[in-house]
Amino acid sequence: MELTVNGQRHSLDIESDMPLLWVLRDELGMMGPKFGCGIGACGACTVLIDGVPERSCALPVQYVEGAVTTIDGLSGDGVLTAVQEAWIAEQVAQCGYCQAGQIMSATALLASNPAPSDADIDEAMSGNLCRCGTYPRIRTAIKRAASTQSARS
Repeated sequence: MELTVNGQRHSLDIESDMPLLWVLRDELGMMGPKFGCGIGACGACTVLIDGVPERSCALPVQYVEGAVTTIDGLSGDGVLTAVQEAWIAEQVAQCGYCQAGQIMSATALLASNPAPSDADIDEAMSGNLCRCGTYPRIRTAIKRAASTQSARS
């Protein structure tokens, strides 16, 4: 099976029904996407497939069509994205476990909607759960990232 992850093509000898998350973590050694619930309900495992957020724990690799981006490859050139910068500036993370998935969903949101409203943010981020309750900081960070991206363009 062939899979493109973070811009690199991989040839893998794996079972086609293996969840993408297992492929990323166990076969490719990418520890960014986290295992949370195992049923795609918490979003800790969120990756982007051609820019669309997907829950990698519940997605058999055989159904992956497109390039996969994980938090490990989000800033491929070593420069933090506006979303990552905003997460640090707003001190979003507490325990940090869900943050990779949160950042991936926020990245997808801003790619499709560069000036989201509170309602847009709440809807886009509703599939990512945070046990620490950092939702107000997440919303503030997304608005900061949107502003930064707007200023850079």
